[in-house]
Amino acid sequence: MLTTRPRGTADILPGQIENWQYIEGMAAQVCREYGYREIRTPIFEHTELFVRGVGDTTDIVEKEMYTFQDRGERSITLRPEGTASVVRAYLENKLYAGPQPVKVYYIGPMFRYDRPQAGRYRQFHQFGVEVFGAQQPTVDAEVMALAMDFYARLGLTNLELHINSLGCPTCRTTVRDKLQQYFQPMLGELCPNCQSRYDRNPLRILDCKSSRCTELALDAPTTADCLCSDCQAHFEQVQLYMQDLGIPYVLDKQLVRGLDYYTHTAFEIMAPGIGAQSSVGGGGRYNGLIEACGGPSTPGIGFALGLERILLALEKSGKLPQIQARPLVYLIAAGDRAVRSSFSLLARLRAAGIAADMDYQGRSLKAQMKYAGKLGVRYAVITGEDELQRGSVMLRDMNAGEQREIPVGEVINTLGNR
Repeated sequence: MLTTRPRGTADILPGQIENWQYIEGMAAQVCREYGYREIRTPIFEHTELFVRGVGDTTDIVEKEMYTFQDRGERSITLRPEGTASVVRAYLENKLYAGPQPVKVYYIGPMFRYDRPQAGRYRQFHQFGVEVFGAQQPTVDAEVMALAMDFYARLGLTNLELHINSLGCPTCRTTVRDKLQQYFQPMLGELCPNCQSRYDRNPLRILDCKSSRCTELALDAPTTADCLCSDCQAHFEQVQLYMQDLGIPYVLDKQLVRGLDYYTHTAFEIMAPGIGAQSSVGGGGRYNGLIEACGGPSTPGIGFALGLERILLALEKSGKLPQIQARPLVYLIAAGDRAVRSSFSLLARLRAAGIAADMDYQGRSLKAQMKYAGKLGVRYAVITGEDELQRGSVMLRDMNAGEQREIPVGEVINTLGNR
């Protein structure tokens, strides 16, 4: 139907968008303070970027991508996540040739064909950061600190930060062998997806949402049990820096994240009480991703936070700000000459940076006053024939219910001072 939006999408209406703008503004402010600059990438990319970057054994690539042929018979995919696109932009625009590390952030829509549920949509929005060219564990700590700082400024303090290390490719080979040995006797009991992952990427089995697979994996070997000495040392340093910052965390050996490109530090942020899916974001290191996409060997780390999930968490915790976009001033005019005078004054108020509006429906004076009350404006500027002759207006404080007459030339200064 032409009047029904596609399943898994949402209209963000006036009265709602102000909360989105508040969150996005807070994200931009935090990023500026941490030295991150904004980047914007296309909403669609060549499909191969995500197959190679995200991983062909992930649920995203196997089941969730919006992929189509364009008119040039090229395979195009609406971006299901932000990191691969930012990596592509880093390489294509030769950002690696400039000062390192490169620290960027993005805010925008992503697309996955998934089952819609509370706070999860097929078109959803993410705030993410990426750091390229820095290997030190201090960067791991900074990225997690930025995420937790962002949440704290929004008023979300009941969150749990879960961290783990996925190790390097050598560690992954070790854990792969051990997982295959562990799951081999019970291969027939795994779900069809996990049976196919057994040979290709058994680590994905640990991320399966099937209750039976989760039960079978309870005693499975973990990446934390298979870390080499260098990876273990890196992860210990990350934890020390987190302790120095006073940021509590939970060591979660079962945490593997849902994308193939993660290495070393991985983390997820949980908001208890927002539903079965309590994650509000996460991320980690991806030291091999840039090389896998055709670039030089470059360390990377980042996170992505779901804005819909953040809004849901704010609502559930009673921290959702009550923001209403409304004009500060409403101009009320009685008569044609007063309308012309008010329309001219309206332009001058806006030029002075004062939010103002007026009637456009030819309402009566009484109806205009009533409408101004419904809008919730702070001041009404009333002009009639008598005021025009005296070169003045009536300035009414709608909250106090008081009004006084002032010269029309003093309106802007009077309102500006207030």
